[in-house]
Amino acid sequence: MEFTVDFFRVTPPVDIIARLFGQPEYTDWLDESMSWKRTCYIGDWSFIPQTRLRGPQVLDLFSGITVNSFANFRAGASKHAVHTNAHGKIMHEGILTRLDEDDYVYHGHGGAWATYNLDHSAFKATAEPEDWFIYQVAGPAAVPLMQDLTSDEKLLDVPYMHAVPTTLAGHRIWALRQGMAGEAGYELQGPREIGHLVYDAVVEAGRKYGIRRLGARAVPINHLENAIPTNGLEYLPAVFEPEYADYVASMLVTPYRPRLAYITGSFESSDLRDYYRDPVEFGWTRQIKFDHEFLGDAALRRIVANPRRTLRTLVWNSDDVLDVHRSLFADGPTYTFMDMPRDQRGYIWADQIERDGAPVGVSTSRGYSYYYRQMMSLAVLNVADAEPGTRVEVVWGNPGEPKKRIRATVAQAPYKPVGSRGDLRALLAAYHASV
Repeated sequence: MEFTVDFFRVTPPVDIIARLFGQPEYTDWLDESMSWKRTCYIGDWSFIPQTRLRGPQVLDLFSGITVNSFANFRAGASKHAVHTNAHGKIMHEGILTRLDEDDYVYHGHGGAWATYNLDHSAFKATAEPEDWFIYQVAGPAAVPLMQDLTSDEKLLDVPYMHAVPTTLAGHRIWALRQGMAGEAGYELQGPREIGHLVYDAVVEAGRKYGIRRLGARAVPINHLENAIPTNGLEYLPAVFEPEYADYVASMLVTPYRPRLAYITGSFESSDLRDYYRDPVEFGWTRQIKFDHEFLGDAALRRIVANPRRTLRTLVWNSDDVLDVHRSLFADGPTYTFMDMPRDQRGYIWADQIERDGAPVGVSTSRGYSYYYRQMMSLAVLNVADAEPGTRVEVVWGNPGEPKKRIRATVAQAPYKPVGSRGDLRALLAAYHASV
């Protein structure tokens, strides 16, 4: 099976981001993008494919296709599961939660890969599509809000990346403690038929805390500020290889059908492998454990021993960014439009990064942070060019359009200080003391 970049360099038929996340704005994207720093938000991630797995050998199945170790994976624990191909490139990633001894739920397209491998094995396990709602509630007010809703003390003691059952709106649901926005929060999960009751209850109780419903325009900014690389925005899943042709074909007729990836930006390559990434490049080295054999382990041993690239944030020069917008109001060349706060069409917007005229990496997820009043992007950079404070240039412009060289400064990733792992009781006390 052959794949070409030309197949992906087409205009998508719909606004993909809005189709996934719903209404573009509820108040406006400026206001909503401040919510996870000042109040809290509720966001709907129910579009993510979900798989329910049961049986005594589910972890044996995952051990062979996942870089993570499951040696101490007790009931209630969740993992950011990363799946690589034989070359150590990321095929899929998602969240696996152990609900009970032989009962698991997986959120992400990796459920398709697990199901495919299960169907071609003799493991004692089953896999079937699940249909849950997934609501993220995060921000400084998320912890007191959840206490108001549940009066559940154990939510204050749940470890990071662990899930516990609780009762909300009269229904039993799961609350996974996580922090996609880099702030304290929970991901609420349960059967879709009660999802609207849970959502409405959170919004109603959250009014006194200034809760915001997170619209599609603001959603990608928390991933940018908190450095969360995303399939279809930062990279192509590394499945476009001849040996995975049957697997890709099987996905197209299942609920896990992937959306097309639309590629644009100044970085150009005729080889789709140049849009693959490995876990080390994204800073996911801590997930990799060599206490078990898994697909891609030999390649990843070499990559871990000698990493070539790493994830950073780029802070773009504001004057250069304004030149791009200014070109719309002046004679002369018009530069490629720079949507605000970021492109809404669901592209992999890959731009070439140069240092002293030489390519040193690729920029993705360019977006405007109203909180920092800066245009930023994520970037995979050569290790030698990744020291914070290093000056580089981003080449802005679609193929065939005028190019603008934008000065940028390398910064840490995540850019925003991470506040999602702190003691929840201390956070609750601090919140009440501040109001």
